Amino acid sequence: MAELLVVILLPVLLAASAGWDMASFTIPNFLTLTVAGAFLLFAFAAGLSPAVIGWHLLAGLLGLVLGFTMFALGWIGGGDAKLFAGVALWLGFSDLMPYALLASVCGGALTIAVLLLRQVPLPAMLARQDWLTRLHDARSGIPYGVALAAGAFFLLPSTEIFRLAATA
Repeated sequence: MAELLVVILLPVLLAASAGWDMASFTIPNFLTLTVAGAFLLFAFAAGLSPAVIGWHLLAGLLGLVLGFTMFALGWIGGGDAKLFAGVALWLGFSDLMPYALLASVCGGALTIAVLLLRQVPLPAMLARQDWLTRLHDARSGIPYGVALAAGAFFLLPSTEIFRLAATA
């Protein structure tokens, strides 16, 4: 069960969050809450000790503080901050810094790609898609949830939770 949560459910939730963010520049609370709730299921299924769960909860809290600091500075959206916290909860302190670095690199690449694409006129066929029009609009932000999900996808196979799920 723990393996299915890490290999299937978490990636599906991350992909849904990224897709939702790209389409609407929002990540719904039900997705970020489900990411957090799925960790609790994982902790039970993997037989994590209360101490290990406590450290993961502390990492999630730190992720929430960092995320909302970035939100307050206008760097990311509120849904992005909550998604970052949810992923931090899953990863714990052992993988939090590599995740933050990977998500930042993915965010930089995403920002450059979106800014470059905004310099090119949107073909008429694509301009009929509301989400693409919003994404192409220079007044719009960057759907950073995509970068947060991508960072997690790149890191996940080498994480402690991945190893724990394989041995549970």
